[in-house]
Amino acid sequence: MKKLKIAIIFIFIWLTFTPIQTALAIDEIKVEQGSVLTLNDCVKIALQNNPAVKNARYNWGISKANVNIARSEFFPTIGVGTGYSYSSIDTKKTTSNTNTYSVEATLNQLLWNFGRTNANIKMQKFYLIADQYNFDNTVRETIFNVKQKYFEVLAARATVIINKAYVDINERNYLRTKAYYDEGLKSKIDLVNAEVTLSDSKISLVQSENSYKNSLVNLNNAMYLTNAPVYSISSTEGFNIKDNVAPVDLSKITKPADNKIAEVPVSVSDAKLLSSVEKLEILTDYKLEDFPYTFEECMKMAYENRADLKAYNSTLDAVKENLVYVKRNYYPSLSATAGYGFRDTNRTNSLNLGVNLSSSLNIMNQKAKVDAAKLQVDIAENSLNQLNQDIYFEVQNAYIDMIELEKQIPLLAVKVRQTLENYELAEGRYYVGLGDYIQLQDAKVNYNNAQCSYIETIYKYNVARANLESVIALPQQVTISIEEG
Repeated sequence: MKKLKIAIIFIFIWLTFTPIQTALAIDEIKVEQGSVLTLNDCVKIALQNNPAVKNARYNWGISKANVNIARSEFFPTIGVGTGYSYSSIDTKKTTSNTNTYSVEATLNQLLWNFGRTNANIKMQKFYLIADQYNFDNTVRETIFNVKQKYFEVLAARATVIINKAYVDINERNYLRTKAYYDEGLKSKIDLVNAEVTLSDSKISLVQSENSYKNSLVNLNNAMYLTNAPVYSISSTEGFNIKDNVAPVDLSKITKPADNKIAEVPVSVSDAKLLSSVEKLEILTDYKLEDFPYTFEECMKMAYENRADLKAYNSTLDAVKENLVYVKRNYYPSLSATAGYGFRDTNRTNSLNLGVNLSSSLNIMNQKAKVDAAKLQVDIAENSLNQLNQDIYFEVQNAYIDMIELEKQIPLLAVKVRQTLENYELAEGRYYVGLGDYIQLQDAKVNYNNAQCSYIETIYKYNVARANLESVIALPQQVTISIEEG
């Protein structure tokens, strides 16, 4: 019974100090058929699906375990063992059999190693802090990537609407020109030019529709959505398109019929009734809000908030502690030992206690390790200095890009109105015989190009603004912490 109790005690101790593996679970958000997602919804989905975010969390978990491993050097090391031996001695005179049962337990405890373990613990803590900041930096990059792809979809959708309207304009012009040609008021070359222009506009529409589908793929990729159902994304305050929502449907990717693009409009009676020019308001209630921070404030925020900069600082602290750790390997270690043994032969009990001061050192190997540790500190300092400079130029470029695009938007809005007015005048002059077809065509092209440039500039501005918010690590409405999973 006594031996059984001792065995149970040792098993309990072993189970107590054996680590239990745990895993962080991340709840998946499923996109339902026909749902309308906002920008914040897409960011949430990306943060919970992105493998880079998950890996950053796992790396943090590994660093957390490394801290506990470093701390474990101050915990005692327990050794247990039990054995059974049987021996038989057979001579001409006597025969003897011996059965021996034994139980042994040892305890080793580090008392002091001149700060080497403390340096290792500090180093692992700094690496843990660095991995937490690396996680935050991965979140920052993920948010910007989703915003960029989200605005890309809205811009591509707006371009499709513009090109559809441009096809309608050219269809009306073709029908009117054909009606005038049938009446002998326009020449054959005007009719052919109208057909060519209509075909070109249809080609541009197909290209813009393909770009729109590619932007949908990019958005799904940014959110890591595979086999996504048909859903829509809503417009934002800074990019309020006419449709209000942009449908995301990649369930059917088919090749159009060969004769679909090339066919001309069906003739209608009294085509002159379609001669009015319609104004296309592609953006509704568009407001350009000033960025609330100056360049100097942005620089200050970047150096205070950037998680990657904090991660580099923590890494530098870690490698400095590693240098301390390596240098302290020159010193010996002081430890205590205790042992207990029991043998049932003659019921022998033994108890051993001791204190040991030991050192094992290869001088050449140790010096090389110290030199390598010093170089790691130099590399970390150089990387930190480089990142400081990179952040300055990143913020500078992002701020300049946003301000430049901010200046262009109102000018392009005026240009859209001017080219529309010029198109209306050119159309009126052409159909009363005062202007030629080249003037009309130039006016149409200028009006369409002005709208496309307007949309493209607003897209670039939204992306540039999101980029500036990212490089200064401006706090976001939607984010995720290291503990969430």
